[in-house]
Amino acid sequence: MSLSPDLPVDTEGWRERAARLCPEGRHFIDGDFAASADGATFEDINPATDEAFATIARGTATDVDRAVASARAAFRAGHWSRMAPRERMDILSRYAELIAAHTDDFALLDVLDTGKPVRNMTDEDVPASVTCFRYFAETIDKIEGAVTNTASDAFHYILREPLGVVGCIVPWNYPLMMAAWKVAPALAAGNSVVLKPAEQSPLSAGLMAQLFVEAGGPPGVFNVVQGYGAEAGEALALHPDVAKIAFTGSVEVGKRMMIYAGQSNMKRVTTECGGKTPQILMADLDDLDTAVDYAVNGIFANQGQVCNAGSRLLVQRGIADDFVARFGQRAAALYAPGDPLDPATTLGSLIDRRQQSRVLDYIDIGRREGAQLMLGGSTPEGFDHGAYVEPTLFAGVANDMRIAREEIFGPVAAVIAFDTPEEAVAIANDSIYGLAASIWTKNVNTAHRMARDIEAGVVWINCFDHGDMTQPWGGYKQSGNGRDKCFESILAHTQTKSVWLHLGQG
Repeated sequence: MSLSPDLPVDTEGWRERAARLCPEGRHFIDGDFAASADGATFEDINPATDEAFATIARGTATDVDRAVASARAAFRAGHWSRMAPRERMDILSRYAELIAAHTDDFALLDVLDTGKPVRNMTDEDVPASVTCFRYFAETIDKIEGAVTNTASDAFHYILREPLGVVGCIVPWNYPLMMAAWKVAPALAAGNSVVLKPAEQSPLSAGLMAQLFVEAGGPPGVFNVVQGYGAEAGEALALHPDVAKIAFTGSVEVGKRMMIYAGQSNMKRVTTECGGKTPQILMADLDDLDTAVDYAVNGIFANQGQVCNAGSRLLVQRGIADDFVARFGQRAAALYAPGDPLDPATTLGSLIDRRQQSRVLDYIDIGRREGAQLMLGGSTPEGFDHGAYVEPTLFAGVANDMRIAREEIFGPVAAVIAFDTPEEAVAIANDSIYGLAASIWTKNVNTAHRMARDIEAGVVWINCFDHGDMTQPWGGYKQSGNGRDKCFESILAHTQTKSVWLHLGQG
């Protein structure tokens, strides 16, 4: 994949680039940046330093009205919604290449906003976002209608048409990539978009919208409203001219999205609301060291701030002690805290001090519940600045403990021992969540039976977090509804129209 050719290779290079950065924190409406109607702003804080580094427009219902009106006008004008499929494909393909060419900018914006390591952005988030837009560009001329077999005096055909204005509300853990997952299928289907990024990570959204216009996208098709969820986000979800809300975030707010849809215009709502992913390790697995590495990365990648973080480590009792010992050794080797702008850093900051306090509270809860703290449990030595938390492991955990049941959204893992495959499945399913799961075993029959019986939208066997754009992404139960990525996602941004022509008597 071709990415920006002049990426800095060391910490000083990234710091120099960051010092020259001029973040744009205004809304993007009708093809240009705009301040809030009332002029209100708020400060954007770098969670790794606790310092404000950008000023962000604080959007209200008035700004959402402006953005939705722009999106609706663009949709009805047909400049994008009725554009020939090949032309839309060409624009989205150019757009993907522009994102790749601005890898350094996107990396810096999301690193400064979230505290995640810069290597995560250059090696994972930006390439994955580019791939997402490339994939959905290629799907545009694959959307098909149908002609049905009817009586001889009728001709019946079914069209697939875009919905209209799609509101995309995305979280702070993967600002660019989650926005890509929501925006790409909406645009590919011919809709107009209003994107509301999280207030903690607002900056990459504006650059995304700006580059869409630069790629040839018509003004008004891709808009961004900055601001707080309770203000701009709620106004977008309640707006009567929004045809769909595509949301990723907490269960609590996801439920509100559905309520807002009912209170407004019965708009469509898809939600992806996190999980408590079990990683199940059977004693007969082929390579314990490989499984341990996957388990470590499954919970500590992105500081544990991942919707499918493998936070419940279900380990068959015969290998549990060995697993815990190896896990501690590998976690220390693989995840060391550092400056997010240092390409060698593997553990960055959490999103803010509030989240840091929340994660540390859960660690205290684990101790009080009687779980055995085997690793971490505090802030790293020498990191009093920033919202850092050590990689943490508890053993001796029961599935009724809060650290096993509630989504912590931080680098905290819980080892739960089991005896039989049936017990492992029962523990895995004893959760309000059902986003993902992994199974480690060399027994093919066991693997397929467990995959069949586990209540989750994604199941990995002898790996964790593998996949590509063909993989439907979404969960069961309170992990949400709908699917990201995959061809199903673009179809979910369309609606069918049935056209029945009476031919009469020939």
